[in-house]
Amino acid sequence: MSAAPGRTLSRQEFADLVRDEIGIDVTEAELDLPLDALTGWDSVHLLSLLVLLEKETGRPLSLPDFLDAGSLAAVHEAVAR
Repeated sequence: MSAAPGRTLSRQEFADLVRDEIGIDVTEAELDLPLDALTGWDSVHLLSLLVLLEKETGRPLSLPDFLDAGSLAAVHEAVAR
């Protein structure tokens, strides 16, 4: 799945991206869970997600915003800004 540059992903598209590209089986509803509550999650996934989302959105994203995110929903919000 590839978003048009500059387009914001919906929550469902974001959940699909995490599942399909990062390999973490997450539903849209589970985006609000703390990162440490996600089965198989580790910090390397966060960096992989940053790089993937920069490619998907066609713009640079803030690493500090990602590091401060406590959930995938917070990551999604940081991307939407």
